[in-house]
Amino acid sequence: MIAEKDLQAQIPYTLSTTDFPELGEKYEGKVRDNYTKGDRRVLIVTDRLSAFDRVIATIPFKGQVLNQISQFWFEKTKDIIGSHVIEFPDPNVVVAKQCKPLLVEMVVRGYITGVTTTSAWYHYEKGVRNFCGNILPEGLKKNQKLEQPIITPSTKAEHGGHDESVSGEEIMKRGILTKAQWDYLAKAVLALYFRGVEICAKQGIILVDTKYELGIAPDGEIVLIDEIHTPDSSRFWFADEYEKRLEAGEEQKKIDKEYLREWLAARGFRGEGDVPPIPDEVRCETARRYIEAYELITGKTFLAEVGPAEERIKKNLSKFF
Repeated sequence: MIAEKDLQAQIPYTLSTTDFPELGEKYEGKVRDNYTKGDRRVLIVTDRLSAFDRVIATIPFKGQVLNQISQFWFEKTKDIIGSHVIEFPDPNVVVAKQCKPLLVEMVVRGYITGVTTTSAWYHYEKGVRNFCGNILPEGLKKNQKLEQPIITPSTKAEHGGHDESVSGEEIMKRGILTKAQWDYLAKAVLALYFRGVEICAKQGIILVDTKYELGIAPDGEIVLIDEIHTPDSSRFWFADEYEKRLEAGEEQKKIDKEYLREWLAARGFRGEGDVPPIPDEVRCETARRYIEAYELITGKTFLAEVGPAEERIKKNLSKFF
């Protein structure tokens, strides 16, 4: 684990944005800067953190953590479904096939939890029992494991907008996916989730829920894009404390960005109005949890150097300029 002093030292050097016009046309997502040229897309994973559909802050080394966790998972799941990946030339970068994104996120939930207004628990607590086409039983407790994982699709909002949780039937009714595409993806994302659960369990971690983004590659194949099983797209809990905390009605011990979401929610912020100022110690604790997630999931030590990443990225991408 990187020392606390190094996390503090990295705060002035966090990667908030990039500017490489030689790589192609730029699109700035919440976390990734995308550069498109022909059939190739270069995705630079910045240190920006988004929550409640807003960019909240930058977190030391977060971009590197996300990119390297995704690299691990793309390799572990390539037998289930292909991905957009061509190569990983830099710790913060993936060079990928230019895909046409499907306007839906496939969300898989194995437990009923969450603090956002799109979370299953938020709706359940308000009396909703049909959540995105899934009938939920009475008497569930927060953080309880569901009898079977459920798929709760979310529409992809325009830049700056809010995503909308809907049913699979609604996704097909709106023409976002055909029935054949829905059937294929429903089977694929459940297989991806079960693979994630299996690998995480060996490390003493529970993969609670996750979202998958998909696109159509130039050859017409539907593939995974963006990221997979990272602390930005997934919740992770520690397995050894799960039952004890559930029985006691306590919150689970987490290794994901839910920590910062809950810190914001406790201060009355759920996406509307000004973002509360986030102290450096909260940014560092968030970074520590991201790095811990990397090390627990992959079984590898996270290696990173304090300092600006831009020159290293430019050097490692020189052949694409």
